[in-house]
Amino acid sequence: MNILICTSQVPFVSGGAELHVENLRRALIEAGHDADVVSLPFKWYPPREIIRSTLAWRMLDVTEANGKQVDMVIGMKFPAYLVEHPRKVLWIIHQYRSAYDLTGTPYDDLCYYGDGVQTRMFVKNADEKFIPRALKVYANSQNVAARLLRFNNIPSEPLYHPPPRAELLLTGAQGDYIFYPSRLEPQKRQDILIEAARYLKSDAKIVLAGGGRNLDHYKSLTKQHRDIRRRVELRGFVSEDEMLKLYGNALAVCYLPWDEDYGYVSLEAMYAGKPLIVARDGGGATEFIEDGREGLLVDPTPQDVARAIDELYFDRKRAGEMGESAREKVLAMKLSWQHVVEKLTQPVSDLY
Repeated sequence: MNILICTSQVPFVSGGAELHVENLRRALIEAGHDADVVSLPFKWYPPREIIRSTLAWRMLDVTEANGKQVDMVIGMKFPAYLVEHPRKVLWIIHQYRSAYDLTGTPYDDLCYYGDGVQTRMFVKNADEKFIPRALKVYANSQNVAARLLRFNNIPSEPLYHPPPRAELLLTGAQGDYIFYPSRLEPQKRQDILIEAARYLKSDAKIVLAGGGRNLDHYKSLTKQHRDIRRRVELRGFVSEDEMLKLYGNALAVCYLPWDEDYGYVSLEAMYAGKPLIVARDGGGATEFIEDGREGLLVDPTPQDVARAIDELYFDRKRAGEMGESAREKVLAMKLSWQHVVEKLTQPVSDLY
């Protein structure tokens, strides 16, 4: 089949969502399909830009391109998944969350504008009108599916996929550091882990990898207290080889986002055979973790994160057992792109 993946892209920003789309394209091609990506830039401010982006996708004709019929469209991100096509399947990474669960939180983009309320209503109405037109609606995780049902009364099926490094991650030595790999931004809450260094009783170190707009802010945090300066290392962007080593040789992996959609870091920690320290309110980041078995669920406070770090540091045998359980669990899930492709293309294949 000729398949178009429709997604939105914030210029100069690249992360898990972009890897997700590219890996799907590659998997479709490996399965024998002719697949390509259609992307439009997304700007969320001022709110009228959200409406313009939505209308741009609604106006696109993606039924054919260069004389070639498009047999299927896979919609991924808002507002791209609102594009019209008679054989459209959605695999929703996330909706425009400021219209839903981010409302009234510190991460709300719309609260600063006079037309923010009207924009929320526009987004909600558009989702509820056009999402159900798809042949099938899949969600990136149980957490994303739960939001769709809670806010829009739209049922969907969670469809899990392997993280980008799944086949490369191996268990290495058990080091003395806690590893947090992620883009540096407020919703990832690396500041909680940095502040946790002040409360540690063990000699555990903290290593953070990732860049972002808040790098200078986090650098300033590491200079504010002696215990933080001597324990915390900000690596910034690291090479892929270094990333694999940092995962493989960590004592544990820490991941503290607020209400994450899916959470590659959680899964990658499991593939690396490392116990995970994850916040209870981490959303999709917690979906595969049973407290005390594959890792530790913590309150999103420096004190409780420090407690969990010390618990693993002083009982390394237990930490190792948790890591082994985590790897066994994720391998037993048999996540594969082949399964994803079969699920996504089945509703359209049934029409031929």
